[in-house]
Amino acid sequence: MNTLHFAAGLLVVSLAACGAPNPPVANPPGGQTAAPKATAPAPTPTTENTMSFYDLKTQSLEGSPTDLGTYRGKVTLVVNVASACGYTPQYAGLEKLHTELKDRGFAVLGFPSNDFGGQEPGTAEQIREFCKTKYSVDFPMFSKVQTKAGDGQSPIYAALGKGGSLPNWNFCKYLVGKDGTVLGFYPSKVAPDNKELRAAIEAALK
Repeated sequence: MNTLHFAAGLLVVSLAACGAPNPPVANPPGGQTAAPKATAPAPTPTTENTMSFYDLKTQSLEGSPTDLGTYRGKVTLVVNVASACGYTPQYAGLEKLHTELKDRGFAVLGFPSNDFGGQEPGTAEQIREFCKTKYSVDFPMFSKVQTKAGDGQSPIYAALGKGGSLPNWNFCKYLVGKDGTVLGFYPSKVAPDNKELRAAIEAALK
């Protein structure tokens, strides 16, 4: 009998050492199975376009190639202008602003457009003559452009509109900083002598 008990004991020890399953893991309170620890996802590479407004090229009103890089380091106010609009008298205020601040590194940049109401139908020569004789415009003027999104949109306004704002009428304004970043968008009704616009220009010039 003692021999039988000894053999049985050896068998139990052998089974425990070789094949006994691990004890089950206790579930957390509430009876739910513990979820594996989450690992942070790898960061997604950014594809943001870092092109500056001053990296662009265009044409002067007379059609000569023009590099906007010549304005790098300056603050500019980019305006879609028209000769037969209710806001056309803003030409006078824009010229005054340009004249007052140009020696401090500021410039108004005018881009004629016929997008709204067909209010800029003239040729380059007609636009130049009108601006010079009516408002003594001396700030830089460029070739006529399409501001609206879609086929034919100017790369100038495709770039300016990346912040979400495109002109909805003539004489909308973009304030562009010294590094070519768009600092603000101002609709047509914001006149060149608007206090908030002037304050933003002064801040950008510092």
